Amino acid sequence: MVKIIMKQTLLHDKQIKLGAKMVDFAGWHMPVQFTSIIEEHKNVRKNAGLFDVSHMGEVFVSGKDSLNFLNKIVPQDISKLYNSKAVYCQLTNENGGLVDDLIIYKLEDNKYLLIVNASRIDEDVNWFVRNSVDFDVYIDNQSHNYSLLAVQGPKADSILRKLGYNLEQEFFTIEKTTLNSMDVMVSRTGYTGEDGYEIMLKNKDAVKMWDLLIDAGKEFSLMPIGLGARDTLRLEAALHLYGNDLNEITTPVEAGLSWSIPKDKTEDYNGKNVIMNQIQNGTDKKLIGLKMLSRAVPRHEYEVYYNHEKIGNVTSGGFAPSLNENIALAYVKNLKELKIGSTIQIMVREKLYDAQIVKRPFVEKHNNNKEK
Repeated sequence: MVKIIMKQTLLHDKQIKLGAKMVDFAGWHMPVQFTSIIEEHKNVRKNAGLFDVSHMGEVFVSGKDSLNFLNKIVPQDISKLYNSKAVYCQLTNENGGLVDDLIIYKLEDNKYLLIVNASRIDEDVNWFVRNSVDFDVYIDNQSHNYSLLAVQGPKADSILRKLGYNLEQEFFTIEKTTLNSMDVMVSRTGYTGEDGYEIMLKNKDAVKMWDLLIDAGKEFSLMPIGLGARDTLRLEAALHLYGNDLNEITTPVEAGLSWSIPKDKTEDYNGKNVIMNQIQNGTDKKLIGLKMLSRAVPRHEYEVYYNHEKIGNVTSGGFAPSLNENIALAYVKNLKELKIGSTIQIMVREKLYDAQIVKRPFVEKHNNNKEK
């Protein structure tokens, strides 16, 4: 029998000592929960949570053609970024499908940081290299050298300030600084719908920073948070998960991300014709938010029906602790009669249950971000 060796973050052993229940996620051995998913979820909404997201990828792009290169591979207009500013982006293929979604930070002229999904690091770097042939750029995958910690929740700012981080930082920006003599890059971003920060630092400092945050966060009821609550938090905020809500045959327009795509960008980019045509003429499918009208729980890939006809599938679904309801995201046929308030059905264990189409996000966001 072949034993599969999973990757581990620098905080792996510490998390096990804290009693974390570990699972395989995108090839990594990661904590799914420390106490209970619901308790962790509610604590992030009320106080603050500490997440080890070191499995995410960090790729630096530099060189005199870096701006033109990035404008070629994403629909967003990277020329609008000023130093330290970030933008949520989609990495599109020639058909407008999504290779990944990511955040691009402008560190300085001709130098950018790209944060990519853990499950897509290899695919993304390969895509960057393939698309860089005609550009004078240097693609530097540093994912193995950095750790990433996220502090999320209404008390996140207080915790960072207790550590001496007193910068008045705007949402979706990044700042280079030092915390307790450690060189860090702090971004005011997150994946929960709450205010928060993500701290990127060299691996050697990961355990020390974790301990400092836990200690500073005690008076603010900070808790370590696993992947389970991370997923329920992002679902309530209607934030996409690659592999569930996004994939290589789904476009940003179909995914409800048209708000992020500038209509006046003159530069060509992968899939631009498809994407602009969909913005102007509509799509065959669309992403909707659903609230179950019973206690049935919708799960990934469950079938969606309307008037006894299958019209799509659930992409993400489950219990929403903040609402005490079951919710879902689903792709369905773009039928005109399907609107906010319409009732459809979801097949759960060979039985149809009613669900209502509702606005996204499912809960009010407490930050200024529209996406990750």
